[in-house]
Amino acid sequence: MKIDNKKIRILGKGITALALKDKFPNAVLYDDKDFDTYDKNSDELTVVSPGIPPYSQMVLNSNNVISDYDLFQEVMPFSIWISGTNGKTTTTQMCQHLLNEYDSVCGGNIGIPLSHLDENKKIWILETSSFTLHYTHKSKPNIYLLLPITEDHITWHGSFEEYKNAKLKPLELMNENDVAIIPSEFKDFKTDAHVITYNNSDELCNHFGFDKSKINFKEPFLLDAILAMATRKIIFDEINYDLINQFKIDKHKVEEFFDKKNRLWIDDSKATNVDATINGLTPYRKDNLHLILGGDDKGANLRPLFENIKELDLTVYAIGSNTDKIVDYCKEYSINVEKCDFLNIAVEKMNNNMNKKSIGILSPAAASLDQFKSYAHRGDEFKNLVNSLSLN
Repeated sequence: MKIDNKKIRILGKGITALALKDKFPNAVLYDDKDFDTYDKNSDELTVVSPGIPPYSQMVLNSNNVISDYDLFQEVMPFSIWISGTNGKTTTTQMCQHLLNEYDSVCGGNIGIPLSHLDENKKIWILETSSFTLHYTHKSKPNIYLLLPITEDHITWHGSFEEYKNAKLKPLELMNENDVAIIPSEFKDFKTDAHVITYNNSDELCNHFGFDKSKINFKEPFLLDAILAMATRKIIFDEINYDLINQFKIDKHKVEEFFDKKNRLWIDDSKATNVDATINGLTPYRKDNLHLILGGDDKGANLRPLFENIKELDLTVYAIGSNTDKIVDYCKEYSINVEKCDFLNIAVEKMNNNMNKKSIGILSPAAASLDQFKSYAHRGDEFKNLVNSLSLN
């Protein structure tokens, strides 16, 4: 059966759903507000948008629940899927940068929705969320890059274990001709794929014969670069240091800039969970740090963050809906803390407390939607506030 002729209905009305509607004009879009008109007994393929959680009444009352990945399984070309908690976007972009000359295209969870990708391209590079993987039951990658997994999206999945299960699901579907690069903690996971495990960037460099000194990125982006380089090595047996070093990191990811007093500030607004913040702080752990934390932590366990930073020379500035939680953790771990509630107050207090060698960092370990439109909006506001500081 041709994909265009399949009878489907779509749960959700966001970007993924609207893109599917373009491909299947006769499909009906539903969300929870439409439950009264929803046919619980329909045998249509029910394609669930990533944002719809598994406890949605429509999901619970649906047959044939699939993801858009499953829907396009028959026409998907050679594919590279990238998942994990942090670094998915950068790794996906780096893969596209390295494979563009070989007729690749990237999308999925970023950029172009999967249903709008060119089916005539030779390689699809897909940033793949745990939400999508939860609803994927048949489709699989040819190469799976799994970045480290730490607590995130607990509210959506219900538990950390279920979150991990979603990230590991592609391994169950892959065959002996496929390659999976995964953290060593999952080395015993049952799969037919050829598995390469790693604890750190050095182990991957040793495995693939990469000279780390020739790669112009520091952590956390070094691991992303090495994983992207591994795809070109696996498929084409090539290493191109010049090409990977030409890649430019997106804004709001450990983005350095200086204020009028020539003090270093870091916009790491995209650090929306604990692991991202820990990784973002890695290059600056020996410095005097002034760190903004807080926002919507999505129910994640924050204690590992404070265990990690308790010995650093730093002051924390707590903002967002979990301000009080941040303050309580700081007091428990004897970390200097300022209760700010709002970003502008935090920047003002940091300005008064920082010296010429101090570093000011926004790396919130939380999502932004409690006070901002997006992590980009939060990062832009942070930079505007810092750039507005006077010399006095």
